[in-house]
Amino acid sequence: MNKRESKSPYIRFPEFKEGWEHKQLNELLKVSKKKNTDLKYSKEEVLSVSGELGIVNQIKHLGRSYAGVSVHNYGVVENGDIVYTKSPLKENPYGIIKLNKGIPGIVSTLYAVYKVKENNAIGEFIEHYFSLDANTNRYLRPLVRKGAKNDMKINNEYVLHDRVFVPKKEEQKRIARFFNIIEAKINQLKEKHSLLEDYKKGVMHKVFSQKIRFKNDDGSFFSDWEEMTLDKIGKTYNGLTGKSKENFGKGLPYIQYKQIFGNSSINLDECDYVEVDKDEKQNKVMVGDLFFTTSSETPYEIGLSSVLLDEPKEVYLNSFCFGFRIKSFQVLVPEFAQYLFRSNNVRKDIIKLGQGSTRYNMSKKEFLRISIQIPVVEEQIKIAIFFSRIDDKIQVVSNQIEDLKTYKKALLQQMFCY
Repeated sequence: MNKRESKSPYIRFPEFKEGWEHKQLNELLKVSKKKNTDLKYSKEEVLSVSGELGIVNQIKHLGRSYAGVSVHNYGVVENGDIVYTKSPLKENPYGIIKLNKGIPGIVSTLYAVYKVKENNAIGEFIEHYFSLDANTNRYLRPLVRKGAKNDMKINNEYVLHDRVFVPKKEEQKRIARFFNIIEAKINQLKEKHSLLEDYKKGVMHKVFSQKIRFKNDDGSFFSDWEEMTLDKIGKTYNGLTGKSKENFGKGLPYIQYKQIFGNSSINLDECDYVEVDKDEKQNKVMVGDLFFTTSSETPYEIGLSSVLLDEPKEVYLNSFCFGFRIKSFQVLVPEFAQYLFRSNNVRKDIIKLGQGSTRYNMSKKEFLRISIQIPVVEEQIKIAIFFSRIDDKIQVVSNQIEDLKTYKKALLQQMFCY
């Protein structure tokens, strides 16, 4: 990109008036050639770059190390270094650029490491600039060539070849500090969200193992929980059959696999569509139905459940799932079942049904043989209300996080020049 005249952002702090200069990135960064030749860092200190989390320890992030036989040629990443990962992500097909704000470590040769030229630049300003997907993609697209295997064909020096608009260092510092405050608030809310999730898991374990019992309005305990097999409580039915890809995308709503997998209750607004003729024999879903995933890549994800708590008009079910229709809500309350079938106590029995090697499936027949313990309806209702209130608090925090992310993104778009 040829050098252009100075430019000013739409929004800026009032004490700054001077236009932003159109500088080549190599005026702000330089390639770091420091390698792990002395093996100061081990495989346990290999770092990964995440679009959401930034630069993190690979084992903590991914559960294992993906390092090669030797890590002596890995690049050293110190605190304050900028890292560019030469691998595509969904929103960033040319890779991502992040600042290391954590502990030092090493990265494979798929990453480029850069030192910030501190006389000209603030590392956090550069990271905030490239935190916008549009900025990252706009900058890298003209530079990167992709190979046959979708790998990045670009050397570390050439990444710095193009230009960005940059203010003087004092304004960079002011902008970085401002967005750091917003980022800190987002992280606080994420921590609060995580604590609420952990609290819910802990209480669910105690409730469904009956270490915590709810009392009647008069202070007395409810009667003991009753053990029943699922075939006594309800019956299963299949999802859609006989459909090809041409049938999807229009027609009537159907509940998708990801809706069941991702949440304990179904949001009908998230349904996709499928063509269903009037004379077809397909199973329609009903309010109170539970849905289970019949197939997964790991046994621990088999049989995840979600319940329909809203009255549907005409809605169908994905073919990779099955429905479970409760015979009587005087035996099992759907709002209670929403939490029961996601509890560790029931999940352990469902996971045992997973059969396979590369992909796991479970039998509806075996599912119906599972034995569960349930309290009387009055206690079920109290338990359901208790957990729904926790879910409401979790959702409030989730909404606050998303609102703050949206606010931050809007400001980034207004406070940077392109």
